[in-house]
Amino acid sequence: MNDLDLTRLLAGKAAVVTGGGQGIGRGHCLHLAAAGASVMVNDLDAERAATVVHEIEAAGGKAIGSQADIGSRAGAERLIADCVSAFGAIDILVNNAGNLRDRSFLKCTDEEFDAVWRVHVKGTFWCAQAAALRMKTQGHGGAIVNTTSGAHFGSFGQTAYSAAKGAIASMTYTWATELAKEGIRVNAIGPLGSTGMSDTYKGDKPAAVADWIDPALNGPMVVFLCSHLAGHVSGQIFGTGGERISHMVQPHYGKTLIRPGGWTLEEIVRYFNLHLPQEFGAFGILGKPYPFHDGVRPRGAEA
Repeated sequence: MNDLDLTRLLAGKAAVVTGGGQGIGRGHCLHLAAAGASVMVNDLDAERAATVVHEIEAAGGKAIGSQADIGSRAGAERLIADCVSAFGAIDILVNNAGNLRDRSFLKCTDEEFDAVWRVHVKGTFWCAQAAALRMKTQGHGGAIVNTTSGAHFGSFGQTAYSAAKGAIASMTYTWATELAKEGIRVNAIGPLGSTGMSDTYKGDKPAAVADWIDPALNGPMVVFLCSHLAGHVSGQIFGTGGERISHMVQPHYGKTLIRPGGWTLEEIVRYFNLHLPQEFGAFGILGKPYPFHDGVRPRGAEA
């Protein structure tokens, strides 16, 4: 391991990064290229993509820009096809592109919800499907890294974003199971970083993101997950960025009550409050203690 040349860890690999023109995506592109990958920098803003391409080339790497709109199947398929045309293959896909339409649940419109869902969920699905089909044809496997967020734990004012990130987490688990036979590994990160998107968040921010965090600090973990060194890692989600690497525990059943023959309403009333409310833990992305032990009531109602 001491003799491993990390500047050639991804040599010969072709990578696509969606939303790669700034922020977290830019960091992914720079780190992938520094590890030897040829990188397609995808961004709707051609100037931003070109700037990152120039940064990579100035450092001796190889990159090309793409304006393909991954918010449509045609755009996603064109992105993967362009990577294959430019570099001869697609070995790595990092689904990073995203948008925000923050709005509290009771005010959220169909248009706002659909705008977020189309880019985050459908864009991730379309890009991954096109890439995986090509990886299968190539026959030597590949790596897909999706982008989720702790917002899928629950985040005030972010119904659409939280739903999208939860969907991406679930797709990650499913794709890892389905694509293993093709040698394709699928993982995800929940990144930290001070970006244009993070600046729009209006609620209380977790302590971990209260200060400025270099968004490029997520890149090294992406490189690792895309390399042969993580050949045993699939179906996993990691919190990255700043000073942390955190394993995001997969959803699972907690304390379970068993009653032979099934539960009657009378038995639920008898046992539920004796055994389950004390299991209600941290609630939402901010990880605050469960706030509803004393009940949930409309404003102005007496306890």
